[in-house]
Amino acid sequence: VFYGLDLSGAQLQVAQLQDADLRGVNLAGADLRGVNLRGAKLNNADLRGANLGHLPIDDTRQVRSDLSGARLRYAD
Repeated sequence: VFYGLDLSGAQLQVAQLQDADLRGVNLAGADLRGVNLRGAKLNNADLRGANLGHLPIDDTRQVRSDLSGARLRYAD
């Protein structure tokens, strides 16, 4: 559980955060390219200016991250 943690500007490339609880985490400006966020809870997370890269999706599973209330302004 990372609730409320400040990870702004963190370099998290290729981290495994599948099913992680990232509610309320500050990820503003973080580099999340290649991060596994399948099933992660990102409610109210600050993703402003974060580099999200692309999330891989294939025909057998889908990315089901909860982004309700997340701040995404200028996220790439």
